[in-house]
Amino acid sequence: MLTRGAVLREVPGRFEVVELEVDDPRPGEIRVKMVASGLCHSDDHHATGDQKVGILPFAGGHEGAGIVEAVGPGTTGFAEGDHVVFSFLPACGRCRWCAHGMQNLCDLGASLATNARWEDPTSFRLALDGMPVGQMCGLSTFCEYTTVSTASAVKVDPSIPLEIACLTGCGVGTGWGAAVNSAEVRPGQVVIVMGIGGIGINAVQGAAHAGASAVIAVDPVAFKRESALGLGATHAVEDIREAAEIGRSLTNGQGADASIVTVGVTRGSHVGQALRAVRKGGTCVVVGLGDVRSREGDIPLMELTLYQKRLQGSLFGASAPTADIPAQLELYRQGALKLDELITTRYTLDEVATGFDDMHAGRNLRGVIVF
Repeated sequence: MLTRGAVLREVPGRFEVVELEVDDPRPGEIRVKMVASGLCHSDDHHATGDQKVGILPFAGGHEGAGIVEAVGPGTTGFAEGDHVVFSFLPACGRCRWCAHGMQNLCDLGASLATNARWEDPTSFRLALDGMPVGQMCGLSTFCEYTTVSTASAVKVDPSIPLEIACLTGCGVGTGWGAAVNSAEVRPGQVVIVMGIGGIGINAVQGAAHAGASAVIAVDPVAFKRESALGLGATHAVEDIREAAEIGRSLTNGQGADASIVTVGVTRGSHVGQALRAVRKGGTCVVVGLGDVRSREGDIPLMELTLYQKRLQGSLFGASAPTADIPAQLELYRQGALKLDELITTRYTLDEVATGFDDMHAGRNLRGVIVF
C-alpha cells in the first residue's frame, strides 16, 4: 500500500514529505496506522550528520503510537485494533540482557544503525520509487502507516490518548529513568539536570518523584526554566556554574549528589562541568548525544578517581520498556507523572521541518506530530 512519510534524501538535510510504498507485515510483524509521533533531537542528529544514517533515503521518527491495522501471518500477541506505543529500542525477550531485565541493551539493538531488519541488513519495509528506504530504529514514526517488528511494540490501554502515550516511547523513559534508574536518586538528595528539553524535563520529574529535596534545572532558555519549575524543579538557572554553587550551598559545600546531562548536543565540556558539580562519591549520568565521531573529553580524572565519583552512561534511562511503558502510563493516569504538560506544540506531518526549527529555537519542550 502507499503512505505519506517524512524522509531525508541527503545528510545534512531536512525532512520532506513524500509518498512511500509500505510492505504488508511478515511473520512477527504488524502494520500500524500512526496517530502521533514526538519530534526528538535524535531524529535531528541524523539530519545534521551527528549520527550516521545507514541508507538514504531515510524515513525518520522513533517516538510514536498508533493502532494496529494488519497482523503478519502466524504473529501472536497482537490483533487489529490494538493500541500500541513503540519502544525505540527493540526487546527480543531472550538474549542475555533481556533475561536480566536490561531490555534497553537487547542484542537486537546492535543492527539499528543499518535502518533495515535486525536479522537481514538487506531487508526493508519501505520503498520510494522502487528503491529501499531506511527506517529509523526499524520504526519510522513520521509515516502515516508503518510496518514494524513486534519486538518494538508495546500494547497499551486504549483509554489513554495516543498523542499523550507516544511520549513514553522515548523521551519520558529516557529522562525519568536517567534519574530513577541510572542516577538512583534517593529521598533528600540534591540533583542537577543540565538541559531542559524533551529528555531533561522528564529527568526533573523523575528526580522529584524519587524524593529529591532539591532539583536544580539548568537551561539558557527562560521558557524551559519556567516549565521545569512547574514540573518538579526547586531551582532553575541559566548555567551549570550557578547550579553547582547552589548544590554546594545546600550540602555544606560538598556538592550535588547527582548531575544528569541531557543537553541536546552534548560535548565533553558539558560532561566535565557536570562531573565537577557532584560531591565525593556522587554520580554524573550522561544521556545526551553529540557528534558520534567526536573523541572530545574534559573529565577531571583526579576527581573521578580520588573523590570516587561515578560517571554513568544511560540508554533509554536503563528501562525495560515492556514493563516500564505501561507503568509510566499508569502513573500518568494516577496524576503522578505529567505528560499533557510536556507537549508545547502539535504539528501536522507536513510541518515536520517547522517542528525541528522550533526545537532548535528553544520554543518546545516536545513537539508532537498528530496524524
